Amino acid sequence: MNTKRLERRQIGVRGVVQGVGFRPFVYRLAHDHELNGWVLNHSGGVEIEVEGAPAALDAFVRALTEQAPPLARIVAVEIAGAPPVGYEQFEIRHSVAEEGRYQLISPDIATCADCLSELLDPADRRYRYPFTNCTNCGPRFTIIRDIPYDRPLTTMAPFAMCPDCQREYDNPLDRRFHAQPNACPVCGPHIWLEKSGDQQASGDNAMRLAGEMLLAGKILAIKGLGGFHLACDATAAVAVQTLRARKGRPAKPLAVMMATLEDVRRHCTVSDEEESLLLSQQCPIVLLRWRDESTVVRDVAPNNKYLGVMLPYTPLHHVLLRDVGRPLVMTSGNLSEEPIARDNDEARERLGNLSDGFLMHNRDIYARYDDSVWFSPSPDSTNPSLRQPQPLRRSRGYAPFPIRLPFQTKPVLATGADLKNAFCLARDDFAFLSQHIGDMENLETLEHLQVTVDLYKHLFRVEPERVAHDMHPGYFSTQFARSLPCSPDCLVAVQHHQAHIASCLVDNEWPLDGGPVIGVAWDGTGYGLDGHIWGGEFFVGDYRGFRRAAHLEYLPMPGGDAAIRHPWRLALGYVYALTGETPDLPVDPWEEAPGITAQEAGIVRSQIDRNLNTPLTSAAGRLFDAVAALAGVRQHVSYEAQAAIELEMMASGWQDGRQSADKTRPYPFQMEAEEAGTVIGLRELIGAIRSDLEMGRSQAEIGWRFHLTMAQMIATVCQQIAKESGLRTVALSGGCFQNRLLLGMAVQRLEQAGFTALLHRRVPCNDGGISLGQVALARAEAE
Repeated sequence: MNTKRLERRQIGVRGVVQGVGFRPFVYRLAHDHELNGWVLNHSGGVEIEVEGAPAALDAFVRALTEQAPPLARIVAVEIAGAPPVGYEQFEIRHSVAEEGRYQLISPDIATCADCLSELLDPADRRYRYPFTNCTNCGPRFTIIRDIPYDRPLTTMAPFAMCPDCQREYDNPLDRRFHAQPNACPVCGPHIWLEKSGDQQASGDNAMRLAGEMLLAGKILAIKGLGGFHLACDATAAVAVQTLRARKGRPAKPLAVMMATLEDVRRHCTVSDEEESLLLSQQCPIVLLRWRDESTVVRDVAPNNKYLGVMLPYTPLHHVLLRDVGRPLVMTSGNLSEEPIARDNDEARERLGNLSDGFLMHNRDIYARYDDSVWFSPSPDSTNPSLRQPQPLRRSRGYAPFPIRLPFQTKPVLATGADLKNAFCLARDDFAFLSQHIGDMENLETLEHLQVTVDLYKHLFRVEPERVAHDMHPGYFSTQFARSLPCSPDCLVAVQHHQAHIASCLVDNEWPLDGGPVIGVAWDGTGYGLDGHIWGGEFFVGDYRGFRRAAHLEYLPMPGGDAAIRHPWRLALGYVYALTGETPDLPVDPWEEAPGITAQEAGIVRSQIDRNLNTPLTSAAGRLFDAVAALAGVRQHVSYEAQAAIELEMMASGWQDGRQSADKTRPYPFQMEAEEAGTVIGLRELIGAIRSDLEMGRSQAEIGWRFHLTMAQMIATVCQQIAKESGLRTVALSGGCFQNRLLLGMAVQRLEQAGFTALLHRRVPCNDGGISLGQVALARAEAE
């Protein structure tokens, strides 16, 4: 070959470029441009050597990023020139494992349109086959044991491909070329249905029997991508009530799966942004406005205007939902607050008393993986920032794809918080935020954390040099961090609410030299620098640190955690602490609360007087709970933030169709300057709410006015801080900003006052995103 007119390029591509059809894409691209050379996977990404005419090489390099496969996410392309060597063809070479290098791994991806078409085509050899996939869809992270991403290093290793599947796998022009989970009914995994340990049916008969059981009101444990779901007919009240009783979840909303977008529209209103989420390759649960005419029973999400809905994301789900022809409850396969069940034997042991049968399969799951949950704060708003969706739980479809950091960092592990735990492992400019781990309330969840940390360390070749954790000494996540084999000087304690604000900054790609912002961190619980429970905080600062500029005044939590479970304790305690009065229970709002006696109320007052098991809190979340109880909305809760959520639902209902809502004035509150910052007094606010109750104002109207007050409070305090600091950017973070009504009101008032509001976009504003902020502040600690 005449090499005088040729050039050679050595190209390294980093990102999600394995298991997504990238090598066959490169192969086709090289042939289209009449180039020779090779491409291979290695432990750090994809390596390419290609030679040919200079103009063709330039076009090839441009097309690498401009025409990349739909699931590829390229983060870097490195190119070097070299003398030509006279390659005579272009080939795909075998993968190479390299010690110490790492690559980005694709999350699991919902069934693509091509595979769905095959799945539903009676003439296709994969008709109704529950494990149909290709390089554009299917399991990834949940089946990977190690990198590079090749079949022997996945849980598909035991399944030898039949000749038909092998031909697809070996053909660079086929969309199943090197699709590691490639399989068919002849050679791949299979399903079966069992009851009481006995197999009742297998293959397609098992699928049909499962549908019949669901239509008969039974509860099934169904093995999916990252674990088991518990499923039942969402239109059958008895089935839903039975599932709740067995799962130990009396009121917390349940997710529902529907077969098609048309089905979803029959039950919910769907905005363009919400439709895009539902149809996305991640296919998360999306919280949608529930139609009154929906046949989904209200017990699925009691006292809630929103329904958590997802479309089928595996072939098994597509077939089952079409067979049943009804929406199905599809909730995590666990007892309340336990990790999702993963293995068959584990499911039999843990879910045997919860389900009437099991729809199982024999493809092993390597990593537990809950469903992701998203919401649009205000789908109908004219403000684009409020229409743009936010995650509430980042898991299937998103993890472990990293968040790009606006700075470089040495290896750091951040163990997150105890509620909605997700840890973060960071190196270079990547932060690998884990899938949802759960609430650290039992040994099983702690073991799930340990196993998943070890998996991430192994896959991404990270050995942390620093370990960041929450300041709370009693958190299991803190104790886990301290149990790791590292010296005491590598541990960094990060204040909970400062981590919230740092997380929001990273989420918004705030640059390292972007300067300070005003941070509003509102949630229910966080250990403060002074030993009190924080949660209604205003900060000034950036990645290098924050100072506390203002906070809600401290009020008592009689009984500590008991006050969270029984908000009437907060209502009574707040009134008593603020007014010095002893409320007369027969005429006070909590009179009708079940189980509350004069003796119990006396015990609460005594706890406050004696400072006995009565921590002080500045938490905005606790204030929402107290007002909900004070108004008689909810005196006892069975899940986190239930009282506040139901208050929000009532308030937003009062808003609908009422012009008078726009003329409502906020309740009064005080702002007192102290040496350590501004304290926001609540005596007048609570007093005004009590006056409204005495005047017979409805719970809904009081809720609306209270939300308005809290939004105005944010704007007023930020204006005061801006006068002193000149800052015009406000970062909003913390679980309270899951409240659509509060968030919409706050953003509106901030923008009217000339502020730019930073909201979460890629990680949750709740504690599920806090480990990302811990990483950022641990890095600053090391400077």
